[in-house]
Amino acid sequence: MAAAAAAAPVGAAPRVGLLYDDRMCAHATPDGEKHPENPERLRAIRRKLDAEGVASRCVDMKAKEAKEKYIASVHTPNHIKLIRDISSKEYDYRRNKTARKFNSIYFNEGSSESAFLAAGSVIEVAEKVASGELSSAIALVRPPGHHAEHNEPMGFCLFNNVAIAANYLLNERPDLGINKILIVDWDVHHGNGTQKMFYSDPRVLFFSVHRFDYGSFYPCEGDASHCFIGEGAGEGYNINVPWEHGKCSDADYVAAWDHVLLPIAEAFDPDIILLSAGFDAAMGDPLGGCCITPDGYALLLTKLLGFAKGRIVMALEGGYNLKSIANSVCACTKVLLGDNFTYNSPRMQPFESTWRVIQMVRDELKAYWPVLSSKLPDNVPLRSAPSYIEPYASSGSESDVEDVSELPDAISSVNVTQVVDDVLSEHITMLKLDEDNLATKNTSSDSVQAQDDGPVVAATRIYDLLFTWRSALSKVYVWYASFGSNMWKPRFLCYIEGGKVDGMSISCFGSHDTSPPRGTMWKTVPHRLFFGRSSTPCWGTGGVAFLNPEINYNDESYVCMYKITLEQFNDVLFQENRLVKDNSEDGKLESPSSPLIGLSEIESVSSNKALHLEPIKDSWYSNVLHLGEEDGLPILTMTCPSTAVAQHKSGELPLAPPSETYSATLIKGLVEGKQLDTHEAANYISAAAARSL
Repeated sequence: MAAAAAAAPVGAAPRVGLLYDDRMCAHATPDGEKHPENPERLRAIRRKLDAEGVASRCVDMKAKEAKEKYIASVHTPNHIKLIRDISSKEYDYRRNKTARKFNSIYFNEGSSESAFLAAGSVIEVAEKVASGELSSAIALVRPPGHHAEHNEPMGFCLFNNVAIAANYLLNERPDLGINKILIVDWDVHHGNGTQKMFYSDPRVLFFSVHRFDYGSFYPCEGDASHCFIGEGAGEGYNINVPWEHGKCSDADYVAAWDHVLLPIAEAFDPDIILLSAGFDAAMGDPLGGCCITPDGYALLLTKLLGFAKGRIVMALEGGYNLKSIANSVCACTKVLLGDNFTYNSPRMQPFESTWRVIQMVRDELKAYWPVLSSKLPDNVPLRSAPSYIEPYASSGSESDVEDVSELPDAISSVNVTQVVDDVLSEHITMLKLDEDNLATKNTSSDSVQAQDDGPVVAATRIYDLLFTWRSALSKVYVWYASFGSNMWKPRFLCYIEGGKVDGMSISCFGSHDTSPPRGTMWKTVPHRLFFGRSSTPCWGTGGVAFLNPEINYNDESYVCMYKITLEQFNDVLFQENRLVKDNSEDGKLESPSSPLIGLSEIESVSSNKALHLEPIKDSWYSNVLHLGEEDGLPILTMTCPSTAVAQHKSGELPLAPPSETYSATLIKGLVEGKQLDTHEAANYISAAAARSL
């Protein structure tokens, strides 16, 4: 077999491989629960390709399971054994418990086969493209792979499919002449697993463009920032383009291509391109919050065809809106097949923040890639930041949810407001060493010290994430709606200023920002107020207030709304769920180093009306509800998840009337807020405590 076989002759129809195998649909949630990463993702894509007559023009391919020795090039023996055995009968009674040990992972009886097929499929298509048997190929695989770490599954990903295929080409098939690989990851989430696996390898140029949101967007790791550029021989070969917020569209991605990726790709001159093709930055995706159109993806892919003789392997990663993922994959397939493509855009204006991020990336990498030393174009028309970033006033913006019915033809308009971003622009340059991020991880028996566990993601500089997210979210305003003791303003101010009021046994720690609310107002909401649990450290014996997450227009509950920053909302959330601790040794408070609710979560909860916070899923107030908008700002509250409501109904968790002191606090709030008189307020509380769920 000739090394580095030539591309198809000029004028010849491209031979595009299309790998789809329904066996990879066997991986699903164990009890049929709804989940964004589900088998319908593959089936929707296949239906679209068939309906458009695209699939029949491709070379049909079937999946093959990867051999363990190839998977072992990037994953530990214990990791491989877990995925191989997790679907066996021996795990029937502990499969769910095992899944809970990992970050955003589920398993079922079909997980093992699907994972081995996904990894083997990307190897299969990559080998055929590298050999010249195919011009390019698309591997419709799941579970996805780019979050999977060396020693554990993560973020819906079981094996790192693209990393396994890259290692196979470089180390197992030298006869194919693949010496340099460009991995492009355009999934909206950072490809943390892939980055770590090639962090010191100059044979692999890894490029990831993703939402970062100052460290608050999944996977919420500092090494997704632009200053992580590789180490040792691989220094300069790791490129991160970290967006500061959502709503990034075709224009933003094209700018990153034209001013970062393409100049470096030309200098690197790859032999093949492996594309971690996640489509969760697509317009209408429930997790991504960005706005790339199908034509936008097609344009990005078209721009890559000029490299590596057009040898491109697309491996599916994320993408959770069935219509947008199907339309986007179809548009990309037509590009690979050589169909004429014209991009028509009513607007091509990147965000101001995009231009700033691109400049930072270029400054970081220009010592390694001199082509980046040139000055960026002047007088480029730019958009200001999305309207959910509120400096000090509301904007009256519409919902952040895109109208997916417009796909694929329209590029949605985005309501924007001018943002005072002096602080944000300063944060991007304030860097320090984050020792916690550099610490060796020992999460399983096969974890080893950093020098043996693949490249350590260690740069001499990293964002001060704690400072950065707080400063960023201090510019974002929301309405916090309280239905419990916080309806009484002096009680609520304990969460902001610290301290306690009469009836409380313990003091609150307060917020980092002790500024008072910028506004207060009342309203009623169609949710059932009830009192659950039997005692609390703060109020003693008796139930405390919860709202049933389910809407019921026969119910009417009072809420007192405080206009506070999203930073303050997170501090209230931390305290409600007892996540703030007093370090008695040095007297300093310890609180989470990243927010539970960032800009991406605001988008998600606005779209889905509720967001159960996975990191604190077992806490009492782990469910954030979106109760509507007021003056263009979201109204948020925190309550129990629906699963807890079911447990209260069944008696597994107790329902209990509130204590006298707790009731008195609620009554003070309702009376001083001029909603009810004392007698009416007492009856309101008693009725809520007496009603069954």
